[in-house]
Amino acid sequence: MDQLGDVTDAFQENFFEALKQKAIENYELALSALNKAEKAAKTEENKAVVYFEMGKNHTYLKQYAEAEADFNKVLKTQGDRIDVLEQFYELYYRQKEYEKSIPLVQRLIVFDEDYKEDLANLYTLTKQYDKALEQLDELDQIWGESDIRNALRAQIYRATGNTEGAIENLEQKIDNNPKNEKEYLNLIFLYSDQGNKEKAFETAKNLLKSNPKSQLVHLALYKFYLDEGNASEAIKSMKIVFASEEVDKETKYKVLGDFIQFVNENPEYETELAEIVNQFSVENGRVYEKLGDYYAAKNRKEDALKAYEKGIIQDPDNYNLLKNTLLFQLEFKKYEAAAKLSAEGLEIFPAQALLYLLNGVANNGLEKSDAAIESLETGLDFILDDPKMERDFYEQLSFAYTTKGDTQKAKMYSEKAVATKMPN
Repeated sequence: MDQLGDVTDAFQENFFEALKQKAIENYELALSALNKAEKAAKTEENKAVVYFEMGKNHTYLKQYAEAEADFNKVLKTQGDRIDVLEQFYELYYRQKEYEKSIPLVQRLIVFDEDYKEDLANLYTLTKQYDKALEQLDELDQIWGESDIRNALRAQIYRATGNTEGAIENLEQKIDNNPKNEKEYLNLIFLYSDQGNKEKAFETAKNLLKSNPKSQLVHLALYKFYLDEGNASEAIKSMKIVFASEEVDKETKYKVLGDFIQFVNENPEYETELAEIVNQFSVENGRVYEKLGDYYAAKNRKEDALKAYEKGIIQDPDNYNLLKNTLLFQLEFKKYEAAAKLSAEGLEIFPAQALLYLLNGVANNGLEKSDAAIESLETGLDFILDDPKMERDFYEQLSFAYTTKGDTQKAKMYSEKAVATKMPN
């Protein structure tokens, strides 16, 4: 307010009331107060401040035409001001008015050159691809390369179908800096995306020659080796991937999935699979889950159970792994282990009806009728539109009460099981 110069009490009172109402998101009341402040304003500077606030409130109310008029009033009397231009840009961007945004961003660049990246993005959004590439090249020369700009450039090449231009661009960057691992990887991806596996493989080998310590290149190499049936080299590459701190866990899981698929078709490499799992499973149980799924698909249930049990020790919060472990434990009549594991699982997932059922089955197997009944009757409240599960609960309750010697309740639950309607 000190910068507003001479103001009347009415102006000050209404202006501050507007700020207060805007702060609590009463934008209509804020505009009402600003209209009064405008009438009390003595100078063009004071009116400009009011119009700026009006523009913000109109924007919040999605009254975009009014907001645009307000911001233009400020710029007309005050010239380019970065705060006004930024709000104006936000207004247009919110409406996806990218063409209108471009002149504003060009004016903002005078204040802050970071907006040059925004300009490149706007050229892309308005399909002015040549201008966008020119802007990106200029920024690379001034600031050096960035992942964001490289991604935008790749997006432009995809949009225009100019894969040759993309390849030439990357090859030039590699010629300029043969140690630039990232550009090799981008080129490998581009060749792979084109379906040119031969060139992609060759590029990966060239990267390994120029940078023998590269770990990320093995994300590409293992696939190429698998495709050509070179399992020994593929395994070497995968081991490097699994040991690498540069590769995130989700990517490692995908690599493991690819190798499991390979072993599924080439079972003679199961020993190598077990070795890789042991190496990769130090900190997580999802690896054992994938291995268990592989054995389960092969109907090797005992091996599957061993894998699942190793996994659940390391990853007790994994519901799918917990469920599979319990189902296999019950199939092998490992009731003591299943009762303990399901009880621990219920502490983590107290609203999962299936866990109450499996705990009840395990306790029935141990002839602990009271524990089974308590778990089963509690779990009934968590069943949601699942008639089959509901029938299973009733059957297990009937069994528990029969074991306990309560024939009346056993009969009641047996009848409920029979009466439960199954979906067609």
